[in-house]
Amino acid sequence: MTDKIALIGAGAMGGAIGARLAETGTDLIVYDRDPEKIAALVAKGAVSASSAADAARQAKAVILSLNSAAIVRAAVLGPQGVADGAKPGTLIIDMSSIDPETTKALATEGAARGLRWVDSPLSGGIPKATIGQLTLMQGGAPTDVQETQAILSKLAGNQTHMGGPGAGQTTKMINQVLCGLGFLAVAEATALAESAGVDVEKIPQALKGGRADSALLQEYMPRFASRDYRRTGRIDNMVKDLNAAQDLARLSNTSMPLTAICAEVHRMLTAAGLGGEDQAALMEFFKGPNKEIAP
Repeated sequence: MTDKIALIGAGAMGGAIGARLAETGTDLIVYDRDPEKIAALVAKGAVSASSAADAARQAKAVILSLNSAAIVRAAVLGPQGVADGAKPGTLIIDMSSIDPETTKALATEGAARGLRWVDSPLSGGIPKATIGQLTLMQGGAPTDVQETQAILSKLAGNQTHMGGPGAGQTTKMINQVLCGLGFLAVAEATALAESAGVDVEKIPQALKGGRADSALLQEYMPRFASRDYRRTGRIDNMVKDLNAAQDLARLSNTSMPLTAICAEVHRMLTAAGLGGEDQAALMEFFKGPNKEIAP
């Protein structure tokens, strides 16, 4: 049996996942619609495939890192998709962030095509992928999740089996609610500190270890203060995830007023042309009339 792992999707996050796997010895096959993204991973030791079906044909497991549920469906079940090339019993590991209901449907449809499905969305982004310290939350059959965790061990510092298909994606929605609100809270606090004349650079150290401390505070307040907009994520991806969280809340009639406000701020920034920017660009929402737009 082959030990090769296929990766479908080599964008910003997929590229970081692929680079970490290739650099730590995984026998990796990669497919992306962008030849330059494939080439970047081939340079790190991966092998290119001509299609998702071609990649799956050579692999025991297929990792997906894609931007939407529609793209995941097309990549797996569409023409020249994973299902067209995969051997019966192939394990699909979906590291994309998509909604739980679609995940359940895809797991069912995949099973009818002989595919095993584990949803394994992530938290930690590119920085944590680079050092193999991602947090992964997983849904699927216990034996399939156990196999997934072994495959992803070089990527993750924390992996948790949350339940059946879709449970990982549900947990990711909860993660994104906390992250979205956290980013916005830190950005708002940064704006207040700047307006009040406090040295923003000292605040993370001043609050370290207290109840207001967090990884987001330590990483992002300095970036907010310096308008460091280098891309490790995207505002429009947060819109997608917060929309999914609100959809999930509507199914259970759960009230989420703060999430609604947070999602609206992200939508406004996306409408203003900042959807492709990192969360650090939330500071653009707090510009006063005399402040210039950061380059």
